[in-house]
Amino acid sequence: MSPVLSGVLQFAALTAALGLSYRPLGDYMARVYSSDKHLRVEKWIYKAVGANPSTQMRWPAYLRGVLAFSAVSVLFLYLLQRLQGHLPGSLGFVSIPADQAFNTAASFVANTNWQSYSGEQAMGHVVQTGGLAVQNFVSASVGIAIAVALVRGFARSRTGELGNFWSDLVRGTVRILLPISVVGALVLVACGAIQNFAGIHEVGQFMGGSQQWNGGAVASQEAIKELGTNGGGYFNANSAHPFENPNGFSNLFEIFLILVIPFALTRTFGKMVGSVKQGYAILATMVTIWVGFTALMMWTEFAHHGPAFDLAGGAMEGKETRFGIGGTSIFAVASTLTSTGAVDGFHSSLTGFGGGITMLGMQLGEIAPGGTGSGLYGMLIMAIIAVFLAGLMVGRTPEYLGKKIGTREIKFAACYILITPALVLVFTAVAMAMPSTRDSMTNSGAHGFSEVLYAYTSGANNNGSAFAGLNANTPWFNTSIGLAMLLGRFLPMVFVLALAGSLAEQKPIPETAGTLRTNKPLFTGLLVGTILIVTGLTYFPALALGPLAEGLAS
Repeated sequence: MSPVLSGVLQFAALTAALGLSYRPLGDYMARVYSSDKHLRVEKWIYKAVGANPSTQMRWPAYLRGVLAFSAVSVLFLYLLQRLQGHLPGSLGFVSIPADQAFNTAASFVANTNWQSYSGEQAMGHVVQTGGLAVQNFVSASVGIAIAVALVRGFARSRTGELGNFWSDLVRGTVRILLPISVVGALVLVACGAIQNFAGIHEVGQFMGGSQQWNGGAVASQEAIKELGTNGGGYFNANSAHPFENPNGFSNLFEIFLILVIPFALTRTFGKMVGSVKQGYAILATMVTIWVGFTALMMWTEFAHHGPAFDLAGGAMEGKETRFGIGGTSIFAVASTLTSTGAVDGFHSSLTGFGGGITMLGMQLGEIAPGGTGSGLYGMLIMAIIAVFLAGLMVGRTPEYLGKKIGTREIKFAACYILITPALVLVFTAVAMAMPSTRDSMTNSGAHGFSEVLYAYTSGANNNGSAFAGLNANTPWFNTSIGLAMLLGRFLPMVFVLALAGSLAEQKPIPETAGTLRTNKPLFTGLLVGTILIVTGLTYFPALALGPLAEGLAS
């Protein structure tokens, strides 16, 4: 079988699996967040944290819950790393330095999972399972909770109440993420991923020295790492490591885990607003971008440029032979169009245009389908912008899902889409102006610039993947990327919740002959165009200096 055909068949199988799971999972999540009943274990958790799950919150109270919980999480994870050298199960590793501990705490709480360390050489079992894996669950649940709050803003009227943050957080973790992760971990163990608490042991002799391997609860962390669109690997090689991702089937299964919840949330959205066709319109937009990016990535990576590429079946440098060009391309697009950050190959080794595709996927806002929750609320923000632009073209006050999109709503949406580009471009400019940055760059020229641009794009967009050519373990990069991750995660949430509260206070507007039909293919095309123009062109000058210049020169 040719490598190209193999890649196409893998993509077809993945699409079929996602299609089969779309309706049941989407409907189930809608029931989870619409139910008034609480499970017994959930009641125990509410009692332990002192929360009343029946209290309805307006957007400021909901936001305070998000920020308070996240602040405590950052502090806890920071202290856990700083005390690692004194904890049992540390495998003899010392405590993490202050700047790196801050970076890692900010990273995992922000659902970014950027890692400026090698996991098997820095983190023991306690930090990995009691700190990082826990944040993989709750940070993903926070993202879903914000998305559900925005959906309630569209679904409710004449009230500013958006639900209860603590209830949404606990339900997302207990009823959705935890059970699917258990099944996912069992599948990965069956594929060959390890799951133990073994220590460090030496294996073989290599070039006059021995190699050390760690054990760990890898399969369980790998499952939620992908399902929660987190991305932090147990090992430095991430999902390219055979202990995390043993074979071609596990590779495709991990891609499925990355995409299944973000895609299914569009069905949840449609059910909660009372129109599944609206969910299909958002789904169609996500699928159009996802398929287009995957096709472009496979084309640029399979394009042959001489005998060496012909013999290897494509640009195989930096890729695992057990996954091939097709599997690596599908994984790279899935992880960068979501906020996952997991990698099964070195993105720095992608072709010039291939590296640009991964960066552009993040720069679009990771909304096709995006992260758990963040993809849906990011896409709904872009839908509001698209409706506003359509209203300007026809001279009519824009409406979306029966809600008027006025000056206040547009200001919130505009602030949302401006925050991340500002963080990426400002931090990149400052870093490139610092002489010390050159010492961290493996490459010079366009590719070296791409390393820095990719780092801040990944951090501010809460992705977490890296070009792998940049030494980010310096005080400057640890601190600045940590700040970019926190600001890129929580500042947009402020405007999402404020927008949700504003929408929930409105009374519904009946449809008329002049109302834009937002459940039709025309709107899907408008939304795709809006995303590519409004967000994509923001980064075009920076992309022209990096991956575009490199691609055109090759």
